[in-house]
Amino acid sequence: MSRFAVIGGGAWGTALGALYARAGHATTLYARDPDTAAAIAETHENPRYLPGIPLPASLAATTDPEGALAGANVVLLVVPAQSLAAAAAALSPAIPAGALTVLCAKGIERSSGRFASEIFYEAAGHERRLAVLSGPSFAGDVVRGLPTAVTIAAPDELQADAAARMLSTDSFRGYASSDMRGVEAGGALKNVLALAAGAVAGRGLGASASAAIVTRGFVELRRLGEALGGRPDTLMGLSGLGDLVLTCSGPQSRNFAYGVALGRGDDRSGLKLAEGVFSAEIAARLASEHGIDAPIIATVAALLAGRMTVDEAVQTLLARPLKREVGG
Repeated sequence: MSRFAVIGGGAWGTALGALYARAGHATTLYARDPDTAAAIAETHENPRYLPGIPLPASLAATTDPEGALAGANVVLLVVPAQSLAAAAAALSPAIPAGALTVLCAKGIERSSGRFASEIFYEAAGHERRLAVLSGPSFAGDVVRGLPTAVTIAAPDELQADAAARMLSTDSFRGYASSDMRGVEAGGALKNVLALAAGAVAGRGLGASASAAIVTRGFVELRRLGEALGGRPDTLMGLSGLGDLVLTCSGPQSRNFAYGVALGRGDDRSGLKLAEGVFSAEIAARLASEHGIDAPIIATVAALLAGRMTVDEAVQTLLARPLKREVGG
């Protein structure tokens, strides 16, 4: 059995910690919030992020990141993309040499356009063992032990195979890939498109419009993902199309729920973090820089920036020139 360190006490970090603790690994979760760490350690529950769901008693929790990392074979960095640079710089000296570091959050750094692997390598060095975990996975499903399949990407096939074996359990299946950029691009871009799908639902535009947004949104994801260096087969897989379908499926997705509030015109100040909100503007900029036609992504960015209303967004998309579906 391996020793796992999970950096991040939110819903996804807690779910992954519970997953590997139940699988028999010695697992310690680091949470910044003392109340969260105490609740996990003492009552075996995360009342803030996963209320009412029991966690394994073997899952340890601490507010000491160096203590969590000590002796770890596997380090799961469940840190939002916008906070990863600071976290990686602070934590990398304490990550044991030879440990596998797994990036588990999805997004693009909005100030630079960097993906998580670029941020980590710059802070910790390219000699570090690194993998990316992404795919259609809700924290509530994983923490309950429901069947889940994800993509585990690493710099080459041998490393990816090894990481997938290490991270798979009886209920959590990892498919290996050597396309780290494709996996990262799919995971980040689907969040932006889930905001659009949620806005359509929140505005009550109907199931037909929802299907159109998801389908045409995937065209944008695929085109931009390839322009950023991803492979077409990766973007068609779990970490691209699969994750997009799940994230656009209902309010269990934070990005979809945020989009619903956006479509309704509700106050969004109290909603949980939706990474697509931070990624939309930079995704639209990257599409423009690479000459990729991505009207849905651009429209989401305009909505979030207040440059357009939902009704104006719908009219803008409907007024686009007619063209052929394939090749247009």
